[in-house]
Amino acid sequence: MNPFSSGTRLRDMIRAIRACKTAAEERAVVRKECASIRASISENDQDYMHRNLAKLMFIHMLGYPTHFGQMECLKLIASPGFPEKRIGYLGLMLLLDERQEVLMLVTNSIKQDLNHTNQYIVGLALCALGNICSAEMARDLAPEVERLLQFRDPNIRKKAALCTIRIIKKVPHLAENFINTAAALLKEKHHGVLITGAQLCTDMCKVSTEAHEHFRKKCLDGVVKLLRDLANSPYAPEYDISGITDPLLHIRLLRLLHVLGHGDADASDSMNDVLAQVATKTETNKNAGNAILYECVSTIMNIEDNGGLRVLAVNILGRFLSSRDNNIRYVALNMLMKAISLDSQAVQRHRATILECVKDTDASIRKRALELVYLLVNESNAKPLTKELVDYLEVSDPEFKGDLTAKICLIVEKFSPEKLWYIDQMVKVLSEAGNYVKDEVWHALIVVITNAPNLHGYTVRALYKAVQKSNEQETLVRVTVWCIGEYGEMLVGNAGMLDVEDPITVTEAEAVDLVETAIKRHSSDLTTQAMCLIALLKLSSRYPSCAKRINDIVLHQKGSLVLELQQRAIEFNSIIEKHGKIRSALVERMPVLDEATYSGRRAGSVPAVVSTSLGTQPKMSNGVAKPTSAPLVDLLDLGSDDVQAPSSSGGDFLNDLLGVDLSPASPGTNNQAPKNGTDALLDLLSIGAPTAQSSSSMLDMLSSEQDNKRSEGLLDNFASLSTSSAVSSSSMMDLLDGFGTSSSVPVAETGGPSYPSVVAFESSLLKVTFNFSKESGNPQTTIIEAQFVNKSPDIYSNFIFQAAVPKFLQLHLEPASGNTLPASGNGSITQKLKVSNSQHGKKSLVMRVRINYKANGEDVLEDGQISNFPHGL
Repeated sequence: MNPFSSGTRLRDMIRAIRACKTAAEERAVVRKECASIRASISENDQDYMHRNLAKLMFIHMLGYPTHFGQMECLKLIASPGFPEKRIGYLGLMLLLDERQEVLMLVTNSIKQDLNHTNQYIVGLALCALGNICSAEMARDLAPEVERLLQFRDPNIRKKAALCTIRIIKKVPHLAENFINTAAALLKEKHHGVLITGAQLCTDMCKVSTEAHEHFRKKCLDGVVKLLRDLANSPYAPEYDISGITDPLLHIRLLRLLHVLGHGDADASDSMNDVLAQVATKTETNKNAGNAILYECVSTIMNIEDNGGLRVLAVNILGRFLSSRDNNIRYVALNMLMKAISLDSQAVQRHRATILECVKDTDASIRKRALELVYLLVNESNAKPLTKELVDYLEVSDPEFKGDLTAKICLIVEKFSPEKLWYIDQMVKVLSEAGNYVKDEVWHALIVVITNAPNLHGYTVRALYKAVQKSNEQETLVRVTVWCIGEYGEMLVGNAGMLDVEDPITVTEAEAVDLVETAIKRHSSDLTTQAMCLIALLKLSSRYPSCAKRINDIVLHQKGSLVLELQQRAIEFNSIIEKHGKIRSALVERMPVLDEATYSGRRAGSVPAVVSTSLGTQPKMSNGVAKPTSAPLVDLLDLGSDDVQAPSSSGGDFLNDLLGVDLSPASPGTNNQAPKNGTDALLDLLSIGAPTAQSSSSMLDMLSSEQDNKRSEGLLDNFASLSTSSAVSSSSMMDLLDGFGTSSSVPVAETGGPSYPSVVAFESSLLKVTFNFSKESGNPQTTIIEAQFVNKSPDIYSNFIFQAAVPKFLQLHLEPASGNTLPASGNGSITQKLKVSNSQHGKKSLVMRVRINYKANGEDVLEDGQISNFPHGL
C-alpha cells in the first residue's frame, strides 16, 4: 500500500495546495498527489478508493487532467455501501458527461440503484441521471423514473420530477408517457414537489402539444386555485421569505399559467382574476415580491388581450423604473420594450421616467432606455423627445455620445415634420457631436438642403454661426464648407432671410477665412481638405474680390503630400488663372439631388439597379412626398475602365463637381474655334486637338436632366475621395473635351435604314428579340425595341430589364410596357432603348444585360453579353 496515499487526507491535500506561493509549487503538489493516486489505483487499494476519488475531484476542479480516475467512479458506484456510492456518483457527475463512452457502462448500475430499497441510494441515482443523462439512457431508464414519480417519499418524487425534465429534453416524444403522472404532481401538498411538478408541466407543454392540451383542460382550474390559495395564505414559517409565502412556487405557477394561457382566450379569461389579485396584493418593498410581480407582468403580457390587466402591468413596470436597484430598472426596461407592441399608449404615460433612465449612471440602463425611447417616438411626440435627447447630448459621457447621436439622427430623419426643423436639429447634433455622426447622415443632410431652396440662405448662416463655436467637429466643418461653396453669396448678402433668424454681417473675406482655416488645420482629413478645395474654386467665381487670395490658398496645396490634392490644386489654379470666361459655367451651383432615390437606397427599398418599372410615390423621411425616379447607378457592378453604367457619370469627382456633360458633341452641333484661354487649358491637360465650344454655348449644355443624373454619385464620391488615387491622364482628357449637348431627345420612329431583327438573348426560360431603327439625319443614334417572350409554363412577375454599355455609348431606357410576362409565349413585354454611338463607324455596339423576375415565388436572375448587333449600328 502506498503510504503517501493512505496518510494524506483530502483536507491535508487542500491545505498543502493553498500553501503554495507559486504555480510551479502547486503543480508539483498536484503531480505528487496524482502519482500516489495512480499507484493506489494500480494496487487496487479498496480501503482508500473513496478518499482518492475525492482528492481527484478537487484536482479536477483546479483544472488538471483526471481522466485516469474515471473507471474508479464506476467501481465505487457498484459498491454496496452508501458512502462509497455517494462519492462514486459525485465523481460520475463531475468527471464525466453524456458524451463519454464510458457512461454506457454505468447504465445498469443506475437501473439497479433506482430499484434499491434504500431511498437515499435511489436519490443518488436520480441526481446522477438528472445531471448526465444521455438520450440512450433516457430511453432505457424512463420506466423506472415514471414509477418513482409515484414513490411514497416526497423527496424521491421531487428528484424524479427533475430527472423527468432532463429525459423529455433529451427525448421529447417520451413526454406522452409522463402526462398523467405529471398532472398528479400538481395536487401535492409538499411545496418542493409542487415546484418541480409545475416546472415539469411547463417544459412538457413546450415539447408536446398533447400534453399542452391535457394540462389546459384538466389542470388549469387547479393551478389557478393553487395560486389563489398561495397568495391568500397566512404566515407559514416553513416557507416564508421576506414576509411572502414561498415566492419560488409563486413564480413556477405563474410561468405555467403563462404557457397555458398563451393563444387561448378562454384560458386567459379564467386566470385574469388571480393575476390581478397577485399584481395588487404582492408587496414591492422586498426583492422576493418584485420577482413575483415581474413574473406576473410577463404572464399578463403573453396571455390573450385584456386591456385593463395590461395597463396594470405597465404601471407596475413604471414603478420598477423608479426603483434604486439597477437590476430592477433594467428588467423593467426590457419588459417595456416587449409591452410597447401590445399597448403603446400605456407605455407612453411613463415617457418622462424612461427619459430619466437615459441619463442614468449605469451604461447598460442608458442604452436600453435609449432603445425604448426610440420605439416610443411617433409623429406627435417627435419634437419634445428630440429636444430632450439633444439637450442631454451636451452633457452626456463621451462613450455614450455615439449611441445617442445615432438614435437622434434616426429619429430626426424618420419623423421630421418639416425641413426647417430637420435642419435645425441636425445643426445642433453636428455642433455637439459631429465627430460621432456617420457619413450617410451628413450625406442625407446635404440632400435635404439641396431640396429646400427657400432655406439655403438660412442653412448656410446657421452653419456658419455653429462652426464659429464648434470648429473641432469635423463633420460640421464639412457640411459648412460645402454650403458656403454652394450658397456663399447668400451668406454674405443675407439673402433668403426668415422671420425666425437674426441678420448677421459676414464679409467675403470672413467666409474665405473659414474655409482657409479648415483646409490648413492639421486635424482635417483628406475628405475635408478636398471639399475645401472645391469650395474655394466655387468661391473664386462667387467672390471676385477674393479671387487672388483664393488662388494663393489653392496654390499652397500644390505642395501637399497627397497626390489627389496636388492634382486638384493644379487643375483649379489653371481654371482660376486662365479660364475666367468659362469658370462661372464650370462652377455653377450643384443641381438638386434626387432625394427620393437617395433615401430609398439608404433604407434598402430601392435596389442599386436601373429600374424599368414605375413605382409608387414614397413618403420622404422629412415629411415631403416626392415621385420616384429610376435609380441611376452601376447596373452590373462594372468597375472596369472601359464599361460604365448608362445615364450615370463616369465616376470622376471633378466631373461631378463641374456638373458638365462630358459626352462628345453630336454631329449636328455647330462648333466654333476654341479661344486662347481654352487652348491653354487644353494644352495643360495634354488633350491634343479636341473639339471645343464657345463659353456662351456651355450654359445651354448644362441641362438639368443630365445634371440630376450625374449628381447622384456626388456624395458617394465625397466619402470615397480619401481612398481614391490620382485620376489617370486618359480620364482627364474627358474633363473639358468638348461640352456636348445633354438634352434628351425623345424616341421617335422615323423612316431610316432597315436592319434585320436579332435574337439578342435566349435561354431555356426566356427569349429576347431586338428590332432596330434609326433617327432621320442622326446615324449615331439607334432605336431598339426589345421584345421579351416567356418560354416556360409559369407566369413571370416583377419583370425588370437592365443594361450597361461601354463609355463610348450612351444608353437611355424607356419604361417597359408591363412587369408581368404571360406564360408559354401567350403575350410579351416590350421596351424601347436608345443608344448613341460616339464612335459610329469605328466601333460596333456591345451591351451587357441582366434580367430579373419572379417565377413560382422565387427570384430568377439571368444575364449575358450581346455583341451580335447588325453591321452599321
